[in-house]
Amino acid sequence: MAKNTANKQELKQDYYREDAEERKRESKYGKNYKWIALSNTTLGALMSAINGTILIISLPAIFSGLGINPLVPSNIALLLWLLLGYMLVSGVIVVTIGRLSDMFGRVKLYNLGFAIFTLGSISLYVSSLYITGVNGALSLIILRLVQAVGGGFLFANSAAILTDAFPSSERGKAMGFNQIAGIGGGILGLILGGLLSSFDWHLIFLVNVPVGIIGTVWAYLGLHELATIKKGQKFDIIGNVSFTLGLTLILLALTYGILPYGSNTMGWNSPYVITGLIAGIIMLCIFGLIELRSKFPMFKLALFKIRAFALGNVSLLLAGIARGGLQFMIIIWLQGIWLPLHNVPFSQTPFRAAILILPLLFGFMLFGPISGYLSDRFGARLFSTLGMVINGIGFLMLAFIPANFIYLYFAIILFVIGIGQGLFAAPNTTAIMNSVPPEERGASSGMRATFTNIPLILSIAVFFTLLVVGLSVHLGPSLYQGLVSQHIPASEALRVSKLPPTSTLFAALLGYNPMKSLIEPTVLASLPSANYSYVTGKVFFPTLISTSFHYGLGIVLYVGAIMSFIAAIASALRGKRFIYGEAKTN
Repeated sequence: MAKNTANKQELKQDYYREDAEERKRESKYGKNYKWIALSNTTLGALMSAINGTILIISLPAIFSGLGINPLVPSNIALLLWLLLGYMLVSGVIVVTIGRLSDMFGRVKLYNLGFAIFTLGSISLYVSSLYITGVNGALSLIILRLVQAVGGGFLFANSAAILTDAFPSSERGKAMGFNQIAGIGGGILGLILGGLLSSFDWHLIFLVNVPVGIIGTVWAYLGLHELATIKKGQKFDIIGNVSFTLGLTLILLALTYGILPYGSNTMGWNSPYVITGLIAGIIMLCIFGLIELRSKFPMFKLALFKIRAFALGNVSLLLAGIARGGLQFMIIIWLQGIWLPLHNVPFSQTPFRAAILILPLLFGFMLFGPISGYLSDRFGARLFSTLGMVINGIGFLMLAFIPANFIYLYFAIILFVIGIGQGLFAAPNTTAIMNSVPPEERGASSGMRATFTNIPLILSIAVFFTLLVVGLSVHLGPSLYQGLVSQHIPASEALRVSKLPPTSTLFAALLGYNPMKSLIEPTVLASLPSANYSYVTGKVFFPTLISTSFHYGLGIVLYVGAIMSFIAAIASALRGKRFIYGEAKTN
């Protein structure tokens, strides 16, 4: 009885303290400041997230505009860096940015990020207009890396700025809208990429410019620093270098591991990949030892002793890997197989694919804010756990439909998966940010952003490997039989069937029929006109790979479902609602 009375008294004190803090904010910056913070950080997170995925569907139009064949072995590296460079840089630097933000001000560095991002967007658009060929691709890659630095500043600070601006009773609602931008923006990026590239691929780089200019000016004029900046803090150079280098080496090794090496299908036995993985793991271990002894650590590893923080980030990482794998598989499925089999020309598949994945966005946008609002009242555990269970069920449902599916079933499943991801995102982020001390919110937001950004690269390494393994079982015989049936000489059909499946996978991702690149030109030229038209048309390649792809896809979706269920378990084990410095336990 005495304990319950003490808890009620403590809750009452928390309420009055937080109410006083909110009235202090309102008297200094106005009653609407928290909404200014929400709208601006949501805009910044949206731009950054869109930019991370907008190129995936639009790559065929970009390479066509540059005059480059991305399937030529010498150009595969350009394809990978243009696809993944932004995500790699933004994923690696956000923890460092978060620490700098705690030292020098979250709003100040957020404003700087908006300016860098906008400058990068302008430069990308100008470069796309005037530089073509390999030099044009290199220019786009370098400028995307610059843009990624700005995106990292935005992504690392948005959750921390919101946590500062909103009382704990409204953070879930605020995070709900912000997470629509942060995660839903990744889905929206796929859609915008397909839509814009069907008109003019240069618009992909232009779309961020006006929004970036408005956001930069608005952030500078409207946002104010609410965090208390401690004096005398020092920057942990050795810790930051070891973390950045270690994570970069691992991500690069994982990226190049999916490419063929010598006579091997993939590069996992390459000495460069193995060395990169080992060196990266060693550097991260060194980072851990440095941080435990540093007076001013880059990130306080002791925060992982907070169950809500640690398990929230574990579930975030697993959910992100599953989500990233799903995005790539859907694009390959639609652009490389389903749409061509339904007589859609390859030139139109990016646009049509963008339209067909809208149910995923609708499900996310509908349930993201709802789950955020409800988590303010009932806590994060129920909604984030239920969201990951629904997500896993959605993966299993996808595994049971055929490669040439009925779209209504496909759309319903995508909507279900969107519901699951919407239920998970805002409550999980709110729980993570609520669990840490106010002075650590910048670094904690940076760590959370790392667990949000790097899963896409991890998912490519994991799921492309699984898909290639699945393709290897059936693809060779299917290619051989299909080519021979079209009067391709047996020797040439055998040669093509022995090529690494990675090229076939990239062709499907890009919505290409690679037969003109894979088969010797003299052999193609000798075919009867009917066979030539069929082999190089839109139906032959998707028909050949559909069975093999669906076999590999099943493996990918089962693994994605398992990851989702493990994420649900981690979310369920986070404990009761925990808000740092408060006694709320509902």
